Amino acid sequence: MIAAQDQATVRTTERASKPTPVAPERTIRRTVRDDGICLLTFDRPGSSANVFDLRTLAELAEELDFLERQPQLRGLVLTSAKRSIFIAGADLKAMQQGASLDQVRELIGYGQAVMNRIAALPFPTVAAIHGAALGGGYEICLACDWRVASLDRATKIGLPETQIGLLPAWGGSTRLPRLIGLPKALDMILAGKTLAAKPALKLGLVDELAPVEYLVEAAVKKIQRGKPHRPSHWLFNNKLAAAFIARRARKQVLHKTRGNYPAVLEALEVVTRGVSQPTLVSLTLERDGILKLVQGEACHNLIRVFFLQERAKKLTLPAVARGADPKPISRTAVIGAGVMGAGIAQWLSARGLPVILRDLNAEQVGKGMASIARLYQDGAKRHLFTPVEARDGLDRVSPAPTEVPLTHLDLVIEAAVETLDLKKKIFARLGELAGEETILATNTSALSVSEIAAATRRPERVVGLHFFNPVHRMQLVEIVAAPQTAPDVLARALRFTQQIGKLPVVVKDSPGFLVNRILMPYLIEAGNLFECGAGIVDLDETMLDFGMPMGPLRLLDEVGLDVALHVAETLAAKFGDRLKIPESLVAMTKAGLLGRKSGAGFYVHGKSKEAQPHPLVSKFVRGQSMRALSRLELQERMTLLMVNEAARCLEEQIISEPADVDFAMIMGTGFAPFRGGPLRYADSLGAAKVVAAMEFLVDNGATHFAPCALLKSLAANGKGFYHGKGG
Repeated sequence: MIAAQDQATVRTTERASKPTPVAPERTIRRTVRDDGICLLTFDRPGSSANVFDLRTLAELAEELDFLERQPQLRGLVLTSAKRSIFIAGADLKAMQQGASLDQVRELIGYGQAVMNRIAALPFPTVAAIHGAALGGGYEICLACDWRVASLDRATKIGLPETQIGLLPAWGGSTRLPRLIGLPKALDMILAGKTLAAKPALKLGLVDELAPVEYLVEAAVKKIQRGKPHRPSHWLFNNKLAAAFIARRARKQVLHKTRGNYPAVLEALEVVTRGVSQPTLVSLTLERDGILKLVQGEACHNLIRVFFLQERAKKLTLPAVARGADPKPISRTAVIGAGVMGAGIAQWLSARGLPVILRDLNAEQVGKGMASIARLYQDGAKRHLFTPVEARDGLDRVSPAPTEVPLTHLDLVIEAAVETLDLKKKIFARLGELAGEETILATNTSALSVSEIAAATRRPERVVGLHFFNPVHRMQLVEIVAAPQTAPDVLARALRFTQQIGKLPVVVKDSPGFLVNRILMPYLIEAGNLFECGAGIVDLDETMLDFGMPMGPLRLLDEVGLDVALHVAETLAAKFGDRLKIPESLVAMTKAGLLGRKSGAGFYVHGKSKEAQPHPLVSKFVRGQSMRALSRLELQERMTLLMVNEAARCLEEQIISEPADVDFAMIMGTGFAPFRGGPLRYADSLGAAKVVAAMEFLVDNGATHFAPCALLKSLAANGKGFYHGKGG
């Protein structure tokens, strides 16, 4: 950061600043040092991030006008004044549904032209990267001769465009393979990877690392070395080799994505065709490729998911919006040292919060501490933490095998076994141990928060905080508002969720809340279809084709059949008219076939990543009525139930906005992101078609497919869930 750099490195003369006075509201500040090196500092006014839009590009073009007229300059350093962002990338609003192709063409063409001008400057250029340099933010770095990155944890480097349905089109698809070679570049671009500074150096994305305090000086030393002489990577970057690599990579991509993500295939085509062509030809391929993608539904849905994530990070409740800023959470405890409790404790401690980890005895607490230590070790291996950060994080967890005072804590999170009576006993005791202002949160995935809260002396201090497993991978947290939950408690819970880097969705207390409420009918239907003769592979493969990250039976194995059965029973107690628990699920649980944790369920789980269907589970099949159904028919039955339950949640005001339903299902279950969520998917089919398909199934004896009133109303009026809501 400029603010932390040695001021001697940024001295300017009055004479040097005269050519173009810099207005304070500009995005880019220019400083010319005594030694003839120019610094361009990106600093978007009133924003924590630098973003490339037409305004920024226009300012950068003006600065290039100046630089191109200054032959006496010795070099250029690009840097940022933001604390955690170098440049976040291009302004995605220009790529949203409704943007004209002419607007997109203008933005792409302008961006390419500016990057080309940087690449053509006659003196050495260096990007001094501190913070996130992603997408367009890294493409400007690629246009420079050298790249120096800070060692700070905030520094992230990559081209994540395929994650949002796009491809790098400001030179990233052209320049990266020329910098590091085609195979490595494809690995980065097709997966949309983002790397920390050290792995980025190892891969060749940057040339040097330096402490943030000395970043500019390290960049200046690169300028003193002049223009770089880099290898041509001719072995991989020739036309023949590129064609061979493209054929192989295409097979791998289709296997992984099942053709559901057009951006990955388009990026593969652009990169492998352009790598052996002149730069301008390759840039034309980039432009044409992205123009094709922005017209597709997958791109629109993925960009929309990105904006929903950004919305969740800034979400406020009315009490907060009126200026009642909630107090931050700084002292915490987790009750329950099992998989979820240990995962939550590790996540909190990694975000700088001291955590007391409590369980029934020293043995349980010890197992929890061992799990936390493993999470830190794995994180250090993946460069998520330095060894020092991992050690300090572990030190912030205080094991407590016996009761300890909780009066000084801001938040206590219960993560015990999913048994209502047990949780009520725990909360009754927590109500006695905690302070008057302490928030008591339950991590229950389906049980009534209201009933749990009623066991305490201060039910208004109780809220649901439902983390998803595994905690260190799943971003979503359901914040469950019981009728008794005080508004300030809900507001603090929301702010806390954002504070620890999770994405919140606020839901009303109801069996299964939102995500499990929608997911469970899908899993139960998969179990019933299996029981009636549908094949394990057919059921799972058809949902992988649909775009789910895992088939339903494999997911049951991963969750644990006993856990799934418990949630199913909780929901069936409320919605038994449409949720019939498969007898096979009960029988398999009694037989100890619990899934991965027991080594076998629907699949046999060994050391191999490729689990095989369990040959003995056929004995749990009780009929053959579903054997004749095609995979598409199986897929329709399972997806329609998710759509119907999602519509019911909206109808019952478990949540108020269709976008929140779709966001929660994508972030909480991996519901095919390119389809936009169950309600957006229903809109793509049309409510009339959805209702007709469900009523056909009802007429053929499957009464649990009866469409809810909201779906029938939308179908009758020719509307969709997003009609009049701006998408």
